Amino acid sequence: MGAHSIGTSPTSIDETVALLAGQDYLAGRGLATVIYLALKMKRPLFLEGEAGVGKTEIAKALSKGLNRPLIRLQCYEGLDIASAVYEWNYPAQMLDIRLSEASGLGDRERLEANLYSERHLIRRPVLQALAQDGEVAPVFLIDELDRTDEAFEAFLLEVLSDFQVTIPELGTIRASEPPIVIITTNRTREIHDALKRRCLYHWVDYPDAAQELAILTTKVPQASQALSQQVVAYVQKLRRIDLFKNPGIAETIDWATALVELDRLALDPETISDTLGTLLKYQDDIARIRGSEGEAILSSVKADLLATG
Repeated sequence: MGAHSIGTSPTSIDETVALLAGQDYLAGRGLATVIYLALKMKRPLFLEGEAGVGKTEIAKALSKGLNRPLIRLQCYEGLDIASAVYEWNYPAQMLDIRLSEASGLGDRERLEANLYSERHLIRRPVLQALAQDGEVAPVFLIDELDRTDEAFEAFLLEVLSDFQVTIPELGTIRASEPPIVIITTNRTREIHDALKRRCLYHWVDYPDAAQELAILTTKVPQASQALSQQVVAYVQKLRRIDLFKNPGIAETIDWATALVELDRLALDPETISDTLGTLLKYQDDIARIRGSEGEAILSSVKADLLATG
């Protein structure tokens, strides 16, 4: 299924499922429902969950499926207004001042009006999302909000409530059409209730085995069914033990892709040991699974698959 015509949104939950599936994103009914409601109610969608479960991909799938531009604000510690919202083009402003001085123009008010005009305004992601130049509002992804501080959260309240920002020199800039806002967090810290109240909420969990197998079949179709089943079963069992960082869906896909590149048709202890770096990202976890515990998991996977036919 291809993209929707520009600006149109799904008219039912089933259409939402189909829209995402058309972009190879297999969403459960609960997730599709909250996405449909966020689109229908024009409310920001707050997605929480472990890293690698596909939160960011939802925004990308909506952007492609709805044929809207994607504007991404990647959050990090120390993110400020200049980096997130706007700043003034100081070199161009200084050039204007020098040209004005050289030409002998002394109209201070006119010079200031020129310096703080749209011509010298550098739009960062928040302002780009609100002051859209195109025909439709974009999908605005605020990714990993938990990496920022509470001061930036407080600033976002105006953006999420009224879809506007205030620039002292220019006034208030309001979106003519609210962007589709997707906020993600890996829950490394709690986000304030005041921000959550402005959003619809969904916890994005790891998929069950059947859903993960369907995702893997879609994303890595060149992998044999037997290999995909073993990979999914192995990863599902890994998530039940006490690892420092459980593998997400992204890592499952990477691992299966790596195994296909190595022309593997099935898992074996040596192959697992050699390729764990595509699946696990911490040395302590890798060292643990390279030992007898990893072999025990593989034996259990093969026994389970044999028992289920």
